Amino acid sequence: MKSYGKVILVLVLIWRTDVVIGGKSQPQDTVSVSLPGDIILGGLFPVHEKGEGASPCGPKVYNRGVQRLEAMLYAIDRVNNDSNLLPGITIGVHILDTCSRDTYALNQSLQFVRASLNNLDTSIFECSDASSPLLKKNASSGPVFGVIGGSYSSVSLQVANLFRLFHIPQISPASTAKTLSDKSRFDLFARTVPPDTFQSVALVDIIKNFNWSYVSTIHSEGSYGEYGIEAFHKEASERHVCIAAAEKVPSAADDKVFDAIISKLLKKPSARGVVLFTRAEDARRILHAAKRANLTHPLHWIASDGWGKQQKLLEGLEDIAEGAITVELQSEIIEDFDRYMMQLTPLSNQRNPWFAEYWEDTFNCAIKNSSEDNSTNHERKVICDDNLRLSEKVGYEQESKTQFVVDAVYAFAHALHHLHTDLCTQNNENEGGQQSHHAHSESVWYRKPVVDIHSQACPDMASYDGKDFYNNYLLNVSFVDLAGSEVKFDRQGDGLARYDILNYQRLDNSTGYQYKVIGKWFNNLELNLETVVWNKEQEMPTSACSLPCKAGMIKKQQGDTCCWICDSCEPYEYVYDEFTCRDCGPGLWPYPDKLSCFALSIQYMSWNSLFAIVPMIVALIGITMTIFVIVLFAKNHDTPLVRASGRELSYTLLFGILVCYCNTLALIAKPTIGSCVLQRFGIGVGFSIIYSALLTKTNRISRIFHSASKSAQRLKYISPQSQVVITSSLIAIQVLITMIWMIVEPPGTRFYYPDRTEVILKCNIQDMSFLFSQLYNMILITICTVYAIKTRKIPENFNESKFIGFTMYTTCIIWLAFVPIYFGTGNSYEVEY
Repeated sequence: MKSYGKVILVLVLIWRTDVVIGGKSQPQDTVSVSLPGDIILGGLFPVHEKGEGASPCGPKVYNRGVQRLEAMLYAIDRVNNDSNLLPGITIGVHILDTCSRDTYALNQSLQFVRASLNNLDTSIFECSDASSPLLKKNASSGPVFGVIGGSYSSVSLQVANLFRLFHIPQISPASTAKTLSDKSRFDLFARTVPPDTFQSVALVDIIKNFNWSYVSTIHSEGSYGEYGIEAFHKEASERHVCIAAAEKVPSAADDKVFDAIISKLLKKPSARGVVLFTRAEDARRILHAAKRANLTHPLHWIASDGWGKQQKLLEGLEDIAEGAITVELQSEIIEDFDRYMMQLTPLSNQRNPWFAEYWEDTFNCAIKNSSEDNSTNHERKVICDDNLRLSEKVGYEQESKTQFVVDAVYAFAHALHHLHTDLCTQNNENEGGQQSHHAHSESVWYRKPVVDIHSQACPDMASYDGKDFYNNYLLNVSFVDLAGSEVKFDRQGDGLARYDILNYQRLDNSTGYQYKVIGKWFNNLELNLETVVWNKEQEMPTSACSLPCKAGMIKKQQGDTCCWICDSCEPYEYVYDEFTCRDCGPGLWPYPDKLSCFALSIQYMSWNSLFAIVPMIVALIGITMTIFVIVLFAKNHDTPLVRASGRELSYTLLFGILVCYCNTLALIAKPTIGSCVLQRFGIGVGFSIIYSALLTKTNRISRIFHSASKSAQRLKYISPQSQVVITSSLIAIQVLITMIWMIVEPPGTRFYYPDRTEVILKCNIQDMSFLFSQLYNMILITICTVYAIKTRKIPENFNESKFIGFTMYTTCIIWLAFVPIYFGTGNSYEVEY
């Protein structure tokens, strides 16, 4: 502690002068609650509301602050009367009013620092007689072992920085700012409540549960509002909730500021949800401003525990606040505390100097023996009846943080009990001292009037270092409180995060209102949407800049990330993400919901299609007739007529015709490797068989008649065997071409896509390669036609050349028409699905 010498001297100088707050001097002797004890615990509570202008404290008492102060006194009484907890040791208190103002609270806390100077090393000081200085110890100036408070985070931030310098541990029952968890800055701060980080997550969970994506926020100036809304904005951004307007309430805001805030919210009409991270008094003034604005469409409030479940906050504003969703730390009612409060009167509760003000405010009356300063009130108010008592009928309701104040006292008590066990028990046994125990009386709130001379608080305990006490004892406490809830701290000194989700609703068949629990939050949200009541709306309202896009549509951003227009994907595209369409690709088509694609049915020629039935009928007739002629030729194989017609070439010609007819079936069949091979051979080789036979025949006739006019010598290669060899050679060339074609372009199947909605299975034959494969047949047809023209005038007995000529003329016409028709139609044909 020697390193703090300069700090101590400065504080002493400050303490010996009047403290200036807001430009006015405040006397150093301030009103406080001071009760003696072996161990003194300090208390910081907002007993009065914040003052206006230069005055730090307002004239009106703060109901929540008074209840929290009484909760501390109640818990101290219980501990002092508990024979199992700190036996033989009495806890005293020194409680101060912070007036809900951080700077004033810091000034008040200097009293604790001055009272704790006797814990410091006094070796640097020397009395005039060379003796060591001794500091006076009493209820108000004795060493403060720890402090309970403050309530507002802004207050706790200020005083925690001071207390850490003098190793005074602190437990807050209400401060929830996230930054207070930073042990590098607030290493002696703990709290029985969780940080606002969890509350912010709970608020975003609520908003997401309502499917809201666009909300406005209002927060109070100061650590509670600023740190809380910062955590909310971060969580909202990560979960795609956009902030339409973010407004801040200055600490000295007037009605014009609140009216301006409401006006700014109305400029974002799509953001119907408004998140409040404000002090209670700021929340009330926001509701006042909303009422003055006479809103056509009500705003829907989502509020933090600064609003919580306070009834008095909404007096006269119930119609504006109806339907509000608020978050409150999950707490249980301590029924014994209600009995404690209901037996108090200003006469019996002399230890609380502010209780008389609270009594007068609650009953709207004046106490007979009040100070002369209240003479004006006496003229306006009736005298308080001696039979008055606090009850639900007069509006008394247990404050929500009562449990946490009691838990803070018991946390100190349990930690002190363990410290006493470690330091004092063995010493007392060695000294043979007789331990004294607290005796239970009929009233658990009875307080021992004087400090017992047999106190078991040994000197080692009283002088134990506060920082070691915080780390080794306070953070390690774990117990079940008076309400049956578990109390413990994590390594950052934070309490467990449990919240109630409340809805402000009108009572059935009544003009009254109540907060109804509609859900809970403990690591995740449990919410019953069916029980939620909205302000002037039957259905859940929407709070979104843009409505969700329909199936098959994507978002096109318009400024804010939550504002967009919807654009349709193409029919063949699916929604890849909320901003992108992607092509399904060939052969695929999107499902109706446009979330993915499915494979289209593969189509091919159907046997029952008209486009297949007609060619098959013609082919079957042709096959039948061809077989009939072949059979007829076979039966008359040796007749002069058959021999004269050239039996071998006639059989070859009939076989080629039969192959061409059969090829029709291969063309109609479902494309496979086998059917595709047959198609290639059938188309090319079938025609080459026919035209090779005809070419050989017309060549033989032409040679015979042209040579007969020039010479009587017998021609070579006109025998039937020679004709067969020549025909076979011509056919072999086409077979060779087809084989080369198959090597260059292996047979197989492929998918053909005439448009995005069709997939046709075809043989893997390119149009140009098919045309080249028929080039040889075209050459045969051309030469055969030339020979047919040359032999057109032969005698009647050889008039088959005329029929061959007619055939070749029509063949040329058909083939000349086939090429443009084939490429022009793009191989379109009827297929099955």
